Amino acid sequence: MLTELRRRNVFRVAAVYAVAGWLLLQVADVLFAVLGVPDWGLRLVLGLLLLGFPVVAIFAWVFELTPEGIKRESEVDRTQSVVARTGNKLNVAIVVLLAAAVTLLVLEHFGGEGDNSYDDVALPAESKRLEVADSEAEERSIAVLPFVNMSDDPGNEYFSDGISEELLNVLVKVDGLTVASRTSSFAFKGKEVSVPEIAEKLKVNHVVEGSVRKAGNRVRITAQLIDVGSDRHIWSETYDRELADVFAIQDEISQRIVEALKIALGADTANAMTEAGHPTENLAAYELYLQGRYFWQRRGGDNIRKAIELFIEAIELAPDFARAWSSLAAAYITLPVYADAAEAESYKRAEAAALRALEFDDSLAEAYAVLGDLARTDFLWEEAEDFYLAAIEREPKDATARLWYGEFLTLVGRFEDGLAESERAYRLDPLSPGANANLAGNYFILGRDAETLRHAAIAWDLGHPFGKMFEGQVYFRRGDYPKATEAFAAFTDAIGAPGALLDGLIGVKTDPSSRAEFIVFLDNLAVQPEPEVMLETNIVLGRFDQAFAVANERFDDFRGNAWIVIWQPDTPAFRRDPRFIELADRLGLLGYWRKGNWPDFCEPRGADVVCR
Repeated sequence: MLTELRRRNVFRVAAVYAVAGWLLLQVADVLFAVLGVPDWGLRLVLGLLLLGFPVVAIFAWVFELTPEGIKRESEVDRTQSVVARTGNKLNVAIVVLLAAAVTLLVLEHFGGEGDNSYDDVALPAESKRLEVADSEAEERSIAVLPFVNMSDDPGNEYFSDGISEELLNVLVKVDGLTVASRTSSFAFKGKEVSVPEIAEKLKVNHVVEGSVRKAGNRVRITAQLIDVGSDRHIWSETYDRELADVFAIQDEISQRIVEALKIALGADTANAMTEAGHPTENLAAYELYLQGRYFWQRRGGDNIRKAIELFIEAIELAPDFARAWSSLAAAYITLPVYADAAEAESYKRAEAAALRALEFDDSLAEAYAVLGDLARTDFLWEEAEDFYLAAIEREPKDATARLWYGEFLTLVGRFEDGLAESERAYRLDPLSPGANANLAGNYFILGRDAETLRHAAIAWDLGHPFGKMFEGQVYFRRGDYPKATEAFAAFTDAIGAPGALLDGLIGVKTDPSSRAEFIVFLDNLAVQPEPEVMLETNIVLGRFDQAFAVANERFDDFRGNAWIVIWQPDTPAFRRDPRFIELADRLGLLGYWRKGNWPDFCEPRGADVVCR
């Protein structure tokens, strides 16, 4: 039987099929990753190859290839058989295929298990060339788009998001490279938007995109760097490694990107890149951390609580995991904003976590920014500013630190400085709802209505309800009460708050005779609104006695940035009242101002302070 199998070339055919099948799987593996084919696509090819093997073997046994075509072996005269000649051809095929397989294995081994495709590769025809002007995008600028989760399990989404975020965290430390923030880059997640269009919106010249496939303890990460101006790939690579190598992969990807951009960055900058270091050596803790970041970024009370649980689990596995401590602090300080959580307890835990983070790593901007916000809630203005500046010093490209510092500057009355900082945050994160809302607020206070409306519209489109509030305030100031009513209605609907007070104020403006009736309504509310709402309403009505009464009697009930209402730009008479300076003193602002930090609407005159 063995002799007959050899004579009929069954073994040779099987060898050719096996080697050719292996090569086909390698090609499919690369192509499927580029084309975005799910994991099951490769398994399908493997399954078809396995099913085809017995078919090919049986075909080689039953049939023979003759000069006249394919015939059944039993019908061929043994004296006329050409199986020996066919066998020689199959031997050549086997040698050629084996040589190709060995070459591929050598390339994979010495090429860092990647395809090392540094040659320029044209993008798909549907991509459009984008000429990015220097005024719109810096030459040395990049965005890291969220990597696509190619795993069968949608629950691995946290891992692909986490890889993108960690890569961004490494690149943001490269001197001379402007990196679009996570909020802006992730705004395109799951949306059918072309790379040139994304680059135009983010004002960047380079884009990193890729995919992640995670199965058990194996992970495959594909990454590619695109030069948007020329619509060409500068570099791409696929990594197929053990999950334990994930940190090494992140380091290698970031280093390759910097090397590919070394002409734009300058050789010295590229060579001077410092490794960010691994956040923890505990892989299980790292995965829990990535899951926590995934939930925290989505906000909402339930998501933040879930994030807190995951960060705590990560810390239990790796007590010295500084970034898990820092993220825990950020989760605790944001929890009261999105859930019915006691501020005092949340803030206490946030402070403890932030301080713990800095014990292990004093370079974490997030931890300093959290401490800045906590100091701000206690009216410790100088201490808060020191923390914000410490955050920015350590991570100048951190959009969140810039954003929170801009809020701080606006709250203490330094509107021009606040605007400058908010503009920096916006440049780092142009699709951040918060950055656009803050800019709208800054512009509104400074009387720049056109810019207010522009950024208010962007903020609203990105899901920030205060976009409509600032839009309504502009139209209210202009006396366009129908548009103001429409905008305020959208705002109150979005936050789930009644709009009776806003409607009443507009009613008083359109019909002054309704003022007395509205005041009776205001003074007899069965349920008192938030103190800042009552304060602002009385300020706008010119009822300063009632406004200062609310400010003093409900002083401890004000939350967060609520005191911003004292800077209503169209009510200077409120700030000229002597009681305003008394309120500023109680808020700790007067002492802060006297150290050279004077607000735009106030100035010293001898021993007195005059505001407008």
